[in-house]
Amino acid sequence: MGNQVDYFVIKAKENGVNVIGLTRGKDTRFHHSEKLDKGEVMIAQFTEHTSAVKIRGKAEIITSFGTVETDE
Repeated sequence: MGNQVDYFVIKAKENGVNVIGLTRGKDTRFHHSEKLDKGEVMIAQFTEHTSAVKIRGKAEIITSFGTVETDE
């Protein structure tokens, strides 16, 4: 990755989409959560504290690798 930082976009397709950040390290834990309503967009990135993101609800996720949609 070098100096390039990849961002990803989460677009809610329904009200109440949960975006949950998970920590790095020995023990993976929830450390942050957001709730998005239909049409809302969140732009995020992985950091020294965040190693994974869990998404609950209908959403479109856009990354440098492509686009994926959650199932119902």
